[in-house]
Amino acid sequence: MAHNHDHRRNRNHHHHQIPLSSGGCSPKASITTEPPSSLEEGLKPPTSINVHSLSQVPSSSAGDGVSSSSTIHAHKIIAELVGSYVVVFVGCGFIMESKSSEMGVVSVGAAWGLAFMVMIYALGHVSGGHFNPAVTVALAASCSFPWKQVAGYVAAQVAGSSLAVLSLSFLFDHRSEVDVKVTVTRLQGSVSCSQGLAWEFVTSFFLMLTICGVAVDPRAIQELSGITIGAAVMFNVMIAGNMTGASMNPARSIGPALVNREFHNLWIYVVGPIVGMLAATAIYTVLLTHNHNHNHNNNNNHSEINSTSAGKETSK
Repeated sequence: MAHNHDHRRNRNHHHHQIPLSSGGCSPKASITTEPPSSLEEGLKPPTSINVHSLSQVPSSSAGDGVSSSSTIHAHKIIAELVGSYVVVFVGCGFIMESKSSEMGVVSVGAAWGLAFMVMIYALGHVSGGHFNPAVTVALAASCSFPWKQVAGYVAAQVAGSSLAVLSLSFLFDHRSEVDVKVTVTRLQGSVSCSQGLAWEFVTSFFLMLTICGVAVDPRAIQELSGITIGAAVMFNVMIAGNMTGASMNPARSIGPALVNREFHNLWIYVVGPIVGMLAATAIYTVLLTHNHNHNHNNNNNHSEINSTSAGKETSK
């Protein structure tokens, strides 16, 4: 009986060990949490890890034996498809409605930001809450997400976006004053291709830097990650919405382009966000590494001081 009790305790301990990263580039530290003692405690996120982190996706336990890796991966794909669908449905739906009303870029920005915030909190614990191919690629490049899952995530995100625009086309079909073509991201006015690329790069850089700071970095106030990321999306749309449409998301642009068969300047909305987010993760990695080395040196200095003090006390 004692042996069985220890075996169950070891299995529980293993089951509640949550990895800080799903990537395979370098060994990552892990945080061990105690099993919740009640349902209420089980619903509360641990204070030392972000359940909504975009770089942390659930992994199958070694002792499960029932759930295969393909099944778990399918759950993530479905969550990314549904999340991308809802985000694009709300955002593009608001754009279509705003063309026939007095709603401006502020209202559209709020719609996009709130949609992202809600889906991050709703599905972040299932798939990581990317809903954006550029985010997925940037996290994989920074070794925070496995490359083998990138293709499935991107396909799900593009499919969700396309299905959302198709749904909007059907639902608004009875209104002649609303055209689904307004969902296509275009350069506005006299904005050149180089300026449009720069706008998409800068806004995507800001967004990914925010994601790294509040969702990937375990030291942040991670319970507010969804609110912060949603606010970053909202501010970017307010700033760049009248310039490029403020896509920051290849799936958001590819979906409407496929449905409407309009691919003019689509490359800007693919290259700009991916390069901008890769740059943000690279810079944040440098900052994170420098801070880690600084803290490590400080800890070593404190250890040396404590050792010296202890030696003096012993000699006395």
